[in-house]
Amino acid sequence: MILDRTLHHFSLDPFSRQVRLALGEKRLPFAEVIERYWERPEGLGALNPSGVPPVLVEAKGSVRVVICESRAVLEYLEEQYPERPLLGPDPQPRAEARRWQQWFDRKFDYEVNGLLLHEKMEKRLLGLGAPDLAALRRGREMLRGHFEVLEEALQAHDWLAGDGFGLGDIAAAAHLSVIDYLGEAPWDGFKSVRTWYAKVKSRPSFRPLLTDRQAGLPPAAHYDDLDF
Repeated sequence: MILDRTLHHFSLDPFSRQVRLALGEKRLPFAEVIERYWERPEGLGALNPSGVPPVLVEAKGSVRVVICESRAVLEYLEEQYPERPLLGPDPQPRAEARRWQQWFDRKFDYEVNGLLLHEKMEKRLLGLGAPDLAALRRGREMLRGHFEVLEEALQAHDWLAGDGFGLGDIAAAAHLSVIDYLGEAPWDGFKSVRTWYAKVKSRPSFRPLLTDRQAGLPPAAHYDDLDF
């Protein structure tokens, strides 16, 4: 029996958001510890040598299980709690879901987050001064390219992999939701992506994300509007 489950995370971290969505979809209750990871807190460093969230801690009787980094946590949840699967039974859709995970965690994170999130969020948190306008322009250009890829995929299917909401959609939604918080998502002109995201925003697992607020960094006016 699970006696305790705690997620160490930062609310505007796309990787932490993936885990929060997965926990919500699997209906697994958890306590939260918000980590200001850029301040290098000792407690987080003791749990994860890399010093970054997310970290999931579960206590099972006298045994404590610590799982670090989003991909490891997501795989642990899928294996440990298969009753509400986030990967379908068929190999091809499972592979496609993993491809989208890799796309967002690697390519999107490098090409978009590395510019837009760094300039608009990380610089503010770290006190590194004003955003670089050239970097913002480049990040917005790259973002539109990713939206074009998503639009093509979602014109053919309601979800990114298989017939239902799954890990591929979770990865995409987690990353795009932070971009949307910052008011950078170019919804106009991408009807299929917008329709998909509206369905994601309406899921019970997503509602806690819509209440997230970071001091000194308010969300876009439409961020928590389901009819954006």
